[in-house]
Amino acid sequence: MSAPKRIKRTISGWVVLNKPYDMTSTQAVGKVRWLFGAAKAGHAGTLDPLATGILPIALGEATKAVPQVQDGTKVYRFAIQWGSATTTDDAEGSVVATSDVRPDQAALLAVLPRFTGTILQRPPIYSALKIDGERAYDLARAGESVELAPREIDVDAIELLSHGTEKSVLEVTCGKGTYVRSLARDIAEALGTRGHVSMLHRGAVGPFNDTDALTIEQLEALDISERDALLKSVSAGFTDLPEIRLDAQQATAVRHGNAVLLTGAGSPVSLDECWVSFKGEVLATGWVEFGQFKCRRVFN
Repeated sequence: MSAPKRIKRTISGWVVLNKPYDMTSTQAVGKVRWLFGAAKAGHAGTLDPLATGILPIALGEATKAVPQVQDGTKVYRFAIQWGSATTTDDAEGSVVATSDVRPDQAALLAVLPRFTGTILQRPPIYSALKIDGERAYDLARAGESVELAPREIDVDAIELLSHGTEKSVLEVTCGKGTYVRSLARDIAEALGTRGHVSMLHRGAVGPFNDTDALTIEQLEALDISERDALLKSVSAGFTDLPEIRLDAQQATAVRHGNAVLLTGAGSPVSLDECWVSFKGEVLATGWVEFGQFKCRRVFN
């Protein structure tokens, strides 16, 4: 007799996971989804298998808020291993070039300003970017030549945390689409040497950071009600966006996907992105145009 099928629950909220080393983001989502018995789950930004740190996992209706969180500012702590470049620009790949040059601290500090602001960055060939519908890493693993065009990225700040002859540890605050592996590669090349990422930890994604994080082991040690109590609300993903509180009549209209005229003192006339609520409940994300809120995603 087969085991009874696990019932999937309609549950919504955020799990801020500290993803362990050597686990893919998809595996992490699957594990958390199973632990919560959730009918629906997704994540807000892939983290490399060899990276640790913040992987915001959305359950249920929170999956509709993934784009907002994914677009948020990110903080990474990473180590550059000096002297060798790899196929993947991290420790997973095989060495393709070496150098005896070891930059001193002054030289490293002098070059970092070149990598802040809006800069052009060439993504690593082992990335999830698509070329003619195929993932770049699939083409690279198949031995095909992969050429990825440089892309504009925003780097708010880079700070040197520690420096050694063989390895330096840095922290970067950056926008969407930044590849830390490419950053390490390019910093090394700018210093006349070679380098790759030997450690990578994501400390923040949008509103979520290390102080919110839970490990899989912590979740496994709890019963289902205790896990539920640790879920962050769907609206936790919107802390960087303005909130507009609606009355009952407006809320009914928005639930049906209709635009509503915002009334009352201080109501915005124009907003590129915001979210609306009624009695603390998320109703929709959208924008304001000529004093009207217009829905982009409606939440159930």
